[in-house]
Amino acid sequence: MKHLWLLDPAITFLNHGSFGATPRAILARQDELRAQMEREPVRFMVRELELLLDAARREVADFAGADPAGLVFVPNATAGINAVLRSLDLDKHDELLVTNHEYNATRNTIEYVAALAGAKVVTATLPFPIPSSDIVIERIVEKVTDRTRLLVIDHITSQTALILPIRRIADEMKARGIDVLVDGAHAPGMIPLDLRELDVAYYTANLHKWVCAPKGAGFLYASRNRRLGLHPIAVSHGANSTRSDRSRYHLEFDWTGTFDPSAWLASAEAIRYMGSLVDGGWPALMERNRRLALQARDLLAAALHVEHSAPDEMIGSMAALPLPDGDAVTAPSLYGDPLQDSLLFEDQIEVPLVPFPHPPKRILRISAQLYNEIGDYERLAAALTKRL
Repeated sequence: MKHLWLLDPAITFLNHGSFGATPRAILARQDELRAQMEREPVRFMVRELELLLDAARREVADFAGADPAGLVFVPNATAGINAVLRSLDLDKHDELLVTNHEYNATRNTIEYVAALAGAKVVTATLPFPIPSSDIVIERIVEKVTDRTRLLVIDHITSQTALILPIRRIADEMKARGIDVLVDGAHAPGMIPLDLRELDVAYYTANLHKWVCAPKGAGFLYASRNRRLGLHPIAVSHGANSTRSDRSRYHLEFDWTGTFDPSAWLASAEAIRYMGSLVDGGWPALMERNRRLALQARDLLAAALHVEHSAPDEMIGSMAALPLPDGDAVTAPSLYGDPLQDSLLFEDQIEVPLVPFPHPPKRILRISAQLYNEIGDYERLAAALTKRL
């Protein structure tokens, strides 16, 4: 199916997880929306946009198992994380709980807001490789205190590609009266979502990754009793609107200044389109990608003579495996490893090598999307065997 995307046919692309990739048909729909906007910008922004946003919101909410009243669009999960954390009224007695697998941008935001308030950041250390999801629960619960204000937790970790037991975590936190903010950047389109059933205080996610919507499409969901006092990262006209026909929550988030809403509006078409590509729709698509990721993981583990890093139930459309140590000086951050450059420029394979938990330690993370096939990972295994 690679012809359905604009991806370079010369590159074996195994990094859908970083920025996604949008099919040609969805980009065409985005172009139509942009043309509609530019034909009469005032009419579009003032008279048409709200109705279009509401229609897209309903489809995204239905896909995520959410109440549309609690869902707002954001450019990406990082914006959703910032909106929640920077809306909290923290003080020096509060603690924010996070794991050592949390995405760097999210961790930076946590550190920033905690420093402003004098609050404390507490880290629960999860092992990698990890033998069981039970360890996640144990490590998080043992770090909870009577000062824990909020747990910020990945649904699917970015660096290590682990599906965390969010429902069990949420239940443990609820029993202790602690709110949960889920960073679900990778979840929509990789695993089934039912936010009503999950019942956390906040959930934010990307649609440009596994849903394959255009870049700039994400959402934030807040439970009914957490929407008041929740503000976008850019405060605009909605903050003092006197309108009574829409919630203050939607008035603030739906308009934060002049912007291009086409990615948000095209997200509904992406949900429909991607679900149409496989018999059985989204459930079959997600299971197909998961099976390919597991098959690729097994192939690479055998080629590299390494053990599996996680049980199968913690794996979705991505998988991660440890590699021999790299050069701590030349690989200080993501995309800085010379081996990654060699794989791309000499072998024409795009795949991330992640410095985790810190250089010189590193892991290989693979992704599986509809345009991938097992031969892609066989090429990667051959290249790695040659270079390691």
